[in-house]
Amino acid sequence: MFYNHLYYNYRVKAVYAEVNGGPLAPDIRGVVSFQQVPGGTMVCAQIYGLPPYRPAQGNKDPIGPHGFHLHENGSCQVGDQQDPFQAAGEHWNPTNQPHGNHAGDFPVLFSNNGYAYTCFFTNKFNAADVIGKAVIIHQNPDDYRTQPAGDAGKRLACGLIHAS
Repeated sequence: MFYNHLYYNYRVKAVYAEVNGGPLAPDIRGVVSFQQVPGGTMVCAQIYGLPPYRPAQGNKDPIGPHGFHLHENGSCQVGDQQDPFQAAGEHWNPTNQPHGNHAGDFPVLFSNNGYAYTCFFTNKFNAADVIGKAVIIHQNPDDYRTQPAGDAGKRLACGLIHAS
C-alpha cells in the first residue's frame, strides 16, 4: 500500500490553481502551480492586480506584503462580501503543527506595482496531496507566530487546486 501511495504521488507531476480576486480586491488574478520534484514540491505563483503596499499607520495593519496560504477546504464561495472566502476553512495543517509550521504556511507575496512572482520548495507535501484544497491571498502580511493563523487579515483572492 505504501508503494501505491508513492506511485500515485509521483505520477501526478503538476497541479495548479487559477486565482481570482473577490469583492475586496476584484482585480487580482493569477496562477499558482505545484510541481512535483524529488523530495517534495516546487510552488510558483504569478499574481497580477495586488493592492499596492501601504505601511501600518496608527493602529491599522499594513496592506501587504500579502499573506499567502493553502487552506483546508476546496471552496472559493464568497459568502459575506466584507469577509469573503471563509468557506475555504483554516490553513491546511495535516500534521497538527503550530502556526508558522503548517503545511499551508507559505512565504508572503510582495506587490511590485500590483505584480508578484515567487517560487519556493517545500518538503511538507507532494503535489497530489493538495488537489481539492484552496489557495488564499490575504490583505496583510502573515506574522508566522499569532495562533492559529498569523493575523494575515481579510481574504482578498482565492483559487481551487486542480490536476493539470
